[in-house]
Amino acid sequence: MFSAIGRIFKTPDLRRKIVFTLAIVSLFRLGSFVPAPFVNFDNVQACLVANQSATSGIYEMINMFSGGALLQLSIFSLGIMPYITASIITQLLRVVIPHFETLHKEGQAGQAKLTQYTRYLTIALAVLQSTVLITVARSGMLFGTSANQACQNLVSQEWWAIIIMILTLTAGTGLIMWFGELITERGIGNGMSLLIFTSIAAQFPNALWTIKQSKGWEVFFFVIAVGLVVIAAVVFVEQSQRRIPVQYAKRVVGRRTYGGSSTYIPIKVNMAGVIPVIFASAILYLPMLIAQFNQPKVGEEPKAWVVWISNNLVQGDQPFYMAVFFLLCIGFTFFYVQITFNPEEVADNMKKYGGFVPGIRAGRPTAEYLNYVLNRITSAGSLYLGLIALLPLIALAFFGANQNFPFGGASILIIVGVGLETVKQIDAQLQQRHYEGLLK
Repeated sequence: MFSAIGRIFKTPDLRRKIVFTLAIVSLFRLGSFVPAPFVNFDNVQACLVANQSATSGIYEMINMFSGGALLQLSIFSLGIMPYITASIITQLLRVVIPHFETLHKEGQAGQAKLTQYTRYLTIALAVLQSTVLITVARSGMLFGTSANQACQNLVSQEWWAIIIMILTLTAGTGLIMWFGELITERGIGNGMSLLIFTSIAAQFPNALWTIKQSKGWEVFFFVIAVGLVVIAAVVFVEQSQRRIPVQYAKRVVGRRTYGGSSTYIPIKVNMAGVIPVIFASAILYLPMLIAQFNQPKVGEEPKAWVVWISNNLVQGDQPFYMAVFFLLCIGFTFFYVQITFNPEEVADNMKKYGGFVPGIRAGRPTAEYLNYVLNRITSAGSLYLGLIALLPLIALAFFGANQNFPFGGASILIIVGVGLETVKQIDAQLQQRHYEGLLK
């Protein structure tokens, strides 16, 4: 292992790519601590200390994806979240807008066009999200209903200052998007994924130290042990796949023979990745948002439905919240897999090129067989995803952690997925040059 790492830094091209990637990641982390203009930095830091776990829902998730930059109101406050949202929307629009599906099938030229649309949508979402963030910060609700006077005076109230802050946060999102594309082009791994990986990994020490301070060393080491077991389980499941064999018939064209080869269709247990967890968290944030805007005035009795939402759908340690979150993760897993993997399209492409599944007729029977296998695999994958998503909520209830408990939910799925993919790319680069990779 150490000799393989030594070969990485002895290979000039690979060393240059890794150093470039680390340099961009360092700039990204530096920007997460540079405050935006007209932000009261001292008040923000005081509120961060006084309100360690006041935020929840979608703000907690955005704060995780931004590496803690959201609550610091830095120039990179929005992080990579607008790009993630734009990518998901663009992918879902393929089902609704035929033009997007046509571009997807056009190959590299069509993909470049879709990428351009994603960039435009990212900037639009960044303007919207930065406006909402500044508005919430002005109202003093960024850290919840805090009585701390400092949390009521975080940003300037002047209209021209607000416009400059919105433009700064939007420009920060555009710069992050450019950083990601630079890493993809000149560095190692997928740039956007690595930036998300960096943001989440930066939150690990603080989350673990919070558990130590509240529960002591015994619980701290117990959490570490459980985390190692969870990481091993996630790696095992993320690498698991059902391989459906495909045989291609031989074709004779002139004097040449084509086909006759055997391959397989890999169907992963978790094909949806982290998307269902993000969808479920966003949906569960809506009731909290509605209840927040229907709070009673001074001296009035709160409405019954507002009280019910506050008691059951706001705090992640409530059993009803956990059950709804688990069911939403399962439902969105099936929904997203059905959108991204079309058995009929796969069956038609196989039939077009003379491929067939042994024992299954080409065409519609193949599509039905693929759909049957896909539903079975997705059933197991959705249960796995729901259980992983519940781990932060269980930690919130028993260990006093925040909802971004590092060994569960979206964080562990992204950390493991991006880590495995990056190591595979480094291994492939080594094999090209030394015939011996990083992995055995």
